[in-house]
Amino acid sequence: MLLAAPRGFCAGVEMAIKALAWMVRAFEAPVYCYHEIVHNQRVVERFEDLGVIFVDDISEVPAGRPIMLSAHGSAPEVVDAARASGGYVVDAVCPLVTKVHHEVKVRSGKGYQIVYVGHEGHEEAVGTMAVAPDSIHRVETVEEVAELPAFEQPVALLAQTTLSHRDWAGVMESTRERFPDVWLPGRSDLCFATTNRQSALMQIASDCDAVVVIGSANSSNTRALEKLAAEQGCPRVYRVNDAAELPDDLSGTVGVTAGASAPEELVDAVIARLSPRDGVEEVRITEEQEYFPPPRSLRDLLTAVEVTATLAVGGSPGADRPGLNDRAISASEVLARL
Repeated sequence: MLLAAPRGFCAGVEMAIKALAWMVRAFEAPVYCYHEIVHNQRVVERFEDLGVIFVDDISEVPAGRPIMLSAHGSAPEVVDAARASGGYVVDAVCPLVTKVHHEVKVRSGKGYQIVYVGHEGHEEAVGTMAVAPDSIHRVETVEEVAELPAFEQPVALLAQTTLSHRDWAGVMESTRERFPDVWLPGRSDLCFATTNRQSALMQIASDCDAVVVIGSANSSNTRALEKLAAEQGCPRVYRVNDAAELPDDLSGTVGVTAGASAPEELVDAVIARLSPRDGVEEVRITEEQEYFPPPRSLRDLLTAVEVTATLAVGGSPGADRPGLNDRAISASEVLARL
């Protein structure tokens, strides 16, 4: 078995899962979450078992109940409606998505028309486009770029963070050809974790008789990995939610990777199920050190709870009291303990 690395949870998913886990512990059920916290069937089921209710319309949340907004980012009107409901609100949007929202707001404010490369109906794309609906035009293919109007205003090009580099590159070049003066951000909108997982898979896919991609069907970056493995010439490519979905006839060299929303426990289960005769070789292309802290509103809540608990037992919440150290535990560990 060739095991791609990096794989699995990215920094944004790590932050979002730990944040929702803390909300589950801080509040009585039910805790509500706008959209799936991340696009992984097993993670969502784990939280549903703990009393989390996932909704696709913020009006479904009863007044006063705690609300988590998902990592994919939410439309401004959704954020406003959540805050107006009177409940405790934690926005777990990935900072990389926040960057794109900021770029949309700034460019539209300067009079630009924005060409946005993203998948139709994906939560991240829907939330991003809602930032400036009158100035943004979603495209997904070279053909859709050709159908764009001849804008009189300056043009900016932005992207959904979880796109495949191959999907992005062709559309970017076509947009540049149509609008030679197009503005692009100084730093790519594409998520570094998505890029790393694709690059790691490319290192092994052509040497594999089969590739297993662990992740859910509604995960954009997972589907990009599945597509990439096939494009690299691997004859058998399987996307699975968990080890139970593995075919029984895999043989030869098998590559394994996981989308950015898939916990490591699913990888461990796949390895155990396949039980490779000649062992497992991890092929690592880079180390990821990125870390996104919990949303400030949640950090403030946890600090207040800790101080209250300390006072209740007669302690003193002094200045030397250790702060929240969520970096010391992974989201996969948090999930395993829930």
